[in-house]
Amino acid sequence: MSGKIGPKLAEGDGQVPEGFYFVPPGAMKPDSAYHLAFNIGFPNEYDRQHDRTGSFIMIHGSCASVGCLAMTDEKIEEIYTLCDAAFANGQKAFRVHVFPFRMTAERMEQAKSGEWIDFWDELRAGYDWFETHRVPPEVTVKDKRYQFADPKP
Repeated sequence: MSGKIGPKLAEGDGQVPEGFYFVPPGAMKPDSAYHLAFNIGFPNEYDRQHDRTGSFIMIHGSCASVGCLAMTDEKIEEIYTLCDAAFANGQKAFRVHVFPFRMTAERMEQAKSGEWIDFWDELRAGYDWFETHRVPPEVTVKDKRYQFADPKP
């Protein structure tokens, strides 16, 4: 990742978004200059309600980035292949959950004096949902806050 810990706030700030994103088939970019890529869908509804700006935040190969999530070409090939197979089998989108760190009780305790702790507490609710239920939650936004529920069948 690039930037520092904390969410992306504005176009060009070099930060990586933190939050819950959805990737439809049209966001896949097999012809990326960074080997393979897909757009995570930033800004999402939460980001828009908080006036966060930016565009074309990708997960991609080539191991270098400013504001995207870069990885090795080998890793993006593995991820991209799985995502492409999901779409080929009728899945309408896949989820990308971006956390600043593993949101364990110990790590949250270390972060408690950080400026983003209230936001991270919201993210942790989604993180904990997955850890408890072992499936991603249905994520919505209400009154500028993330809401989590059982996934729709």
